[in-house]
Amino acid sequence: MSGRSLPSRQINIVLRQPEPGTHRRSVDGVGDPLNASPLADSEPHLNGKRTPMEGPLSDIFKELAQLIGLDNVKELVHEIYALLQIAQFRAEAGLISNAHVYHMIFKGSPGTGKTTVARLMGRMFHAMGVLSKGHFIEVERADLVGEYIGHTALKTRELMKKAMGGILFIDEAYSLARGGDKDFGKESIDALVKGMEDKKNEFILILAGYSDEMDQFLATNPGLPSRFPIQIDFEDYPIDQLIQITELMAKDREYVLLPQTLVKLKQHLIEEKASTWRAFSNARYVRNILEKSMRHQAVRLLSQYVNAPSKIELMSIRPEDMKFK
Repeated sequence: MSGRSLPSRQINIVLRQPEPGTHRRSVDGVGDPLNASPLADSEPHLNGKRTPMEGPLSDIFKELAQLIGLDNVKELVHEIYALLQIAQFRAEAGLISNAHVYHMIFKGSPGTGKTTVARLMGRMFHAMGVLSKGHFIEVERADLVGEYIGHTALKTRELMKKAMGGILFIDEAYSLARGGDKDFGKESIDALVKGMEDKKNEFILILAGYSDEMDQFLATNPGLPSRFPIQIDFEDYPIDQLIQITELMAKDREYVLLPQTLVKLKQHLIEEKASTWRAFSNARYVRNILEKSMRHQAVRLLSQYVNAPSKIELMSIRPEDMKFK
């Protein structure tokens, strides 16, 4: 979208169309007319719901569908997509198209996909014309809070300026309210609230963090909750999904976890989640385990083989490669 002033609490919906004279290509390589309906070009492949077959939106929904779990998050993304698409049809039919605010709160533990989903949403909003750029700016308290009065507001405004046309993602956002009224974090919150009001249609703000802490953070400023109409919980992954995530990560790196290795990993995850449930980092934790196992496998292979190991050996992560201490 352009930087012009828009009516209060409204986002104009303009779906981006290909340039005249160009043709989109379907998945089988055959071009189709430019005036084909976006929903007519769709097929159900996200929890049985209709999503685009072609172009940037198709890629986004394919990536979303490949994520393990996150059913409630996928449902939300599809709701937003459907709302924007129907708004286009309503506008074309001469009907009123209700405007919406898309600032969001993501609640959940580390490693539950919050950043990944926020990036995908930025791309989706860009593809559907809500955001002019769709880029992603990720910051934390240290990026926002300055060292003296006035410095924090300046730093916060500069970051919002960089985020114009895209998404400003603040991780562990509750840390801005930890110091109380005398802390400079409150200055950042005030600047963010003003920016959300003045530039409400020019960027999307997503605040992320632990569920309990985010609830406490929202309670510190009566005006905050109503400014974030979309609040969603990112649940911790159950053990079976963590195993699936690990296997998918290994596959992407062209490694294979042997059955005995998976048994060892599963037992460890059961124990680790039980003992460190509050600080457990989910997909981030199993990624670190996998990468550590790859290093141990490399050391083992170099010590066992004089010549190059077989392809199967190069790919196999054995139980002895997976060490947790």
